[in-house]
Amino acid sequence: MDLDEKLDRRLEERYLVRKLDRRILPIACLMYLFAYLDRSNLGNARLQGLPKDVLGGDPTGKRFDWVNSVFFFSYILCQVPATILAKLIPPRLWLGCAAIGWGICSTLMSTSFNQAGLMVARIGLGVFEAGFGPGIPLYFSLFYTKHELGLRLAYWFGFAAVAGAFGGLIAFGVQHAHVGFANWRLLFIIEGIPAVILGLIAIAFLPNRPETTTFLTEEERRLALARANCDTSGDIGYHINKSHIVDAFKDWRIYLGGVIYFGANAALASISAFLPTIIKTLGYTDARAQLLTVPPYAVTAVVITISSWSSDRLLIRGPFITVSTAIGGTGYLLLLTAAHNNHVQYFATFCIVSGTYTTIGLVIAWYAHNLGSETKRATGTPLYMAIGQCGSVLGSHLFPAAEGPRYIKGFSVLAGLLFLGTICTCILTIHYLHENARRDRVYGKHVPNTRVDTSDLADRAPGFRYVA
Repeated sequence: MDLDEKLDRRLEERYLVRKLDRRILPIACLMYLFAYLDRSNLGNARLQGLPKDVLGGDPTGKRFDWVNSVFFFSYILCQVPATILAKLIPPRLWLGCAAIGWGICSTLMSTSFNQAGLMVARIGLGVFEAGFGPGIPLYFSLFYTKHELGLRLAYWFGFAAVAGAFGGLIAFGVQHAHVGFANWRLLFIIEGIPAVILGLIAIAFLPNRPETTTFLTEEERRLALARANCDTSGDIGYHINKSHIVDAFKDWRIYLGGVIYFGANAALASISAFLPTIIKTLGYTDARAQLLTVPPYAVTAVVITISSWSSDRLLIRGPFITVSTAIGGTGYLLLLTAAHNNHVQYFATFCIVSGTYTTIGLVIAWYAHNLGSETKRATGTPLYMAIGQCGSVLGSHLFPAAEGPRYIKGFSVLAGLLFLGTICTCILTIHYLHENARRDRVYGKHVPNTRVDTSDLADRAPGFRYVA
């Protein structure tokens, strides 16, 4: 390929990527915004009287903990089968129906009059969101290369941070609403209905797989398929490679990634549900505590975007994850050691939120390439995510009302888990570098951006190289 052809190809790719970005990113990001709002709005509803109205006052906070964490039980159990099944169904139909399902469940939470009703709705929420969270990295990997995935997934996952800020603003507004029923019921309605609308939009407008979508021209489809075969090889059509499913369950690196994800999700679950409560312990009113949750999430959206852009440009993930887990762990140490300094404690929430969200976004991008094949991604991604979501169950139980305002146990456990994630990231990074060097010695240097046949061996193919 001569210089003119390379320039033409680069221009065509840029046009294609911009076209995909304009169609995929707004829909996917807004879907995640409302998925995260619907998952985490219990923290705001807690300050609007939900425990008093539905949970009998809940003086110990344990009933609220169970309502919050029951979501994760169905979410964990359904992730792996749901994502493998997604390989057999057109993506826009799968993702759109998932959004409609969780939107209905979230809206129905507003009709609850006891703990059982809330828990049933939260279980349904977990079932439908299980088909969405792990499905998006798999979907993005159909269209974007490893040089582009990190930033796109950061845009997508960064909307969880936007949801935190946006959720605080919505809760602040709802707190001052004067309606004929409880404010927390209005909160669930406002944040649930848009997900149903977005589901219908996704079914109508999201592109299907590159080889079948009518959104692209014939020439664009050929280019999209060629990009899908850069440094790996994509599947064609709706089928599953059973040997890659087994390979995913036997891969120790997925479980180590699950440990990193476990600590980050434990921190994420506790922050999303309890950040308003933590800020309230600094001496602010309920309404002001809702408002003060906004700045940490706004800063996080900037941090995760810059980190992911840099990670894509340098094509490294491990060092960035090492730093972000360490920052999150340091934030919890500050909460433990600066108990009487409100300014330091509020700064610590910035460290925790930005470190935790950046860790999760980069881990998703790391494994989106390193698992090698579509079927292994469809199995391995929900597998490490399911392990990580067990951390969400733990995180939702670490801040019972009876242990406030210091929450020494909760802060200590989360600091330890995030620093454990730092160690695991270092181990994975060293392993990937060593394995790449070994393959270079044994099989010769890999030529970048060329097709690697991963149909049989997935990431164990001789020509495949990991992103460290």
